[in-house]
Amino acid sequence: MTRMETRLYKQVAEKIQAMIAAEGYRNGDRLPSERELSAKLAVSRASLREGLIALELTGVVEVRSNSGVYLSERPGPSPTLPETGPGPFEVLSARRVIESEIAAIAAQVATDRAIDAILVAVEAMERNHDDVATNELADRNFHMAIANATGNSALVGVMNHLWDQRGHLWHRLKEHFQTEELRKETLGDHRAILQAIASHDPAAARKAMRVHLGRVTRTFSA
Repeated sequence: MTRMETRLYKQVAEKIQAMIAAEGYRNGDRLPSERELSAKLAVSRASLREGLIALELTGVVEVRSNSGVYLSERPGPSPTLPETGPGPFEVLSARRVIESEIAAIAAQVATDRAIDAILVAVEAMERNHDDVATNELADRNFHMAIANATGNSALVGVMNHLWDQRGHLWHRLKEHFQTEELRKETLGDHRAILQAIASHDPAAARKAMRVHLGRVTRTFSA
């Protein structure tokens, strides 16, 4: 893989590691705030977070909620950054483009049975709001039900692939930066998407999906 093909999160992680070495940080030291690191390394907050999460997965740093980022007390030997496919924000960007159109198509052609399947997924998320694993499954079922509602197997395959791109970086990012406010807003977003599809309003469905995925992106990168 050439330098140009290297994932952005790996490039950012390498910049962070170079800074740590150049500035003489020791095990257990707290790194500068995200705002400072973002400015120092000339990268976006979203890219910085992806780089930090990649380093956390290799044991170089520890991301502590409401405290900051620390150099690990006992770093492993010469960690290798993981190859986990596209970064979380790449996937979110792709989903915002593709799923918005999928929602619009679903609003045009969804049958009553297909709409019922979307409703079942929404209600499952509402019932299991505090159960992370069950909620995650219901979330996937919701988005896949919308793809299924298009009646287009190619779009269903695209959605399956996009969802499967949510690897280790995504799940650790969500673990650290998911908020209770976002959970509640997600339920409202899903209801709005469902309502637009059930009303057979493609423009409203497209907009509701864009709003939803845009909200997730902003929360994870703010």
